[in-house]
Amino acid sequence: MLTKRIIPCLDIKNGRTVKGVNFVDLRDAGDPVELAEIYAKTGADELVFLDISATEEGRRTLADLVLRVAEKVNIPFTVGGGISSVEDVDILLQNGADKVSINSSAVKNPQLINDLVAKFGSQCIVVAIDAKEIDGEWIVHLVGGKVPTKLNLFNWAKEVEERGAGEILFTSMNHDGTKNGFANEALAKLSTELNIPIIASGGAGKISHFTDTFIDGKADAALAASVFHFKEISIKELKEELHRNAIPVRL
Repeated sequence: MLTKRIIPCLDIKNGRTVKGVNFVDLRDAGDPVELAEIYAKTGADELVFLDISATEEGRRTLADLVLRVAEKVNIPFTVGGGISSVEDVDILLQNGADKVSINSSAVKNPQLINDLVAKFGSQCIVVAIDAKEIDGEWIVHLVGGKVPTKLNLFNWAKEVEERGAGEILFTSMNHDGTKNGFANEALAKLSTELNIPIIASGGAGKISHFTDTFIDGKADAALAASVFHFKEISIKELKEELHRNAIPVRL
């Protein structure tokens, strides 16, 4: 059985790690390279870095950041934010990233998924989907959750899989930063309907939430930010508890 993965997420703005609630009210959470090194040494399975401002200058900063992170960590890491071309991905992978995450650019130009998979392989391509449940329907949002689309989460996720993406990173905007648990019902539906791994994001507040998302949400990996950045949950204790609940993890 494949082990479940624990993935700290570092949202990057102006070279610093930040964290908010429901995608707003950001506060500083530290230096991303220092945090990455700590997580790599304390049991994280992977890391995700997202440039949430994603300006042209930000992408250059991110490419430099990738180089610095690659020198410090020995676990896989994914980079996203403002990626819109084969060239963008090429730079990040050459600088040491293991995977890239695309979001708004994939919705605006779905062919980009196909092009990236053809060039770099599906194992490198993660499609992030930010969705909000509105009147019982999960609606995909863009630009850091600011712009609603007409896309349904599950329909878009299926298309993403058909176009060759290797993983989906699903963030529930309703749950993000609330610390009330992951969107397990939606996650379970995604995991049942798709054959590629689903990373759960949005809502981690205590250790039991991770247990629930692996059992009830059928997630393949769980991503969190503030509970790790502000030392509310230690990855070691989290994994020990998952192991006690017969959830396969790398100890």
